[in-house]
Amino acid sequence: MLHFVFFLMCFLHTGLHVLGNVTPKPIIVNGTYINPELGKYHARLRTLGRSCLDIKEKYGASRDGIYFLTTESGSVYQTFCDMTTAGGGWTLVASVHENNIHGACTYGDRWSSQQGNDRHKPEGEGTWANTVTFGTAEGSTGDDYKNPGYYDIDAQDVAVWHVPNDKVLKDWTTAAILRYHTESHFLSEHGGNLYHLFQKYPVKYEAGDCKTDMGPSSPVVYDTGDKESNKAMYGSSLRGEFESGFVTFRVFNADKSAMAMCSGVKPTGCDSQHYCIGGGGFFLEPLHCGDFTALQWTSDETKSASKETIESAALLFYR
Repeated sequence: MLHFVFFLMCFLHTGLHVLGNVTPKPIIVNGTYINPELGKYHARLRTLGRSCLDIKEKYGASRDGIYFLTTESGSVYQTFCDMTTAGGGWTLVASVHENNIHGACTYGDRWSSQQGNDRHKPEGEGTWANTVTFGTAEGSTGDDYKNPGYYDIDAQDVAVWHVPNDKVLKDWTTAAILRYHTESHFLSEHGGNLYHLFQKYPVKYEAGDCKTDMGPSSPVVYDTGDKESNKAMYGSSLRGEFESGFVTFRVFNADKSAMAMCSGVKPTGCDSQHYCIGGGGFFLEPLHCGDFTALQWTSDETKSASKETIESAALLFYR
């Protein structure tokens, strides 16, 4: 549809030369579109960019909301742009949502494995390091989401929002229990996005050891919450296991099982399954398997994340 509208606009602007001396009718009079709907499509076409930062810098966009973006190959998609936090230009590229905290790598665990806890599939779905996409931007708090920007955008930093499940888009900012972003430009050292980062640091069982084979970690700036509220998201007996104020990627627990991301913390111990999310397809303890790994641990509540954390989606942004 967008390609058709673009063609139509070009056709009208350049004249209908192929039909002879035909005078095209104007589509804009005194700076106003005669057809308001055509004006809306024209605005969308004009604001196509590779990222939200691209749109902000080129067109001065300053309002949070859904925008059209395009990939290097020309695919067009929609996503949410945060145009206000810390200067704006943040592109939503993914969300990790746990649809069944009691499941163990069951249907819907797209960031770990939908095929069960399987030693023969140590990388599970491989979602952190592939180009498979799913979900919708507006549905990010009710299901997993991954758009082409995850692997296409060349970024420097990430932001993470923890937003309660099923919150509508207009309430995300105010409803979030935690929001933070990096300013270290660490992605520049790892290919420009998480897709390339996880090529270097596979989320795979037995691909490394606890502490010695941790992936990159970056300090964060809090936009909602702080180090103490971040620490309180996780069980009381775990708080000596990590340092808050960081985001960390690809870590291993004591059993050499891999987790993809530790939100707001940098591990110093080896029980990372209780405070990190995403993972490969195999854990020695099957109940650890899943998008939210072992955030809920009913046999020992001091090792369980807060109810608010378990019932929130983690939204990932690039800039």
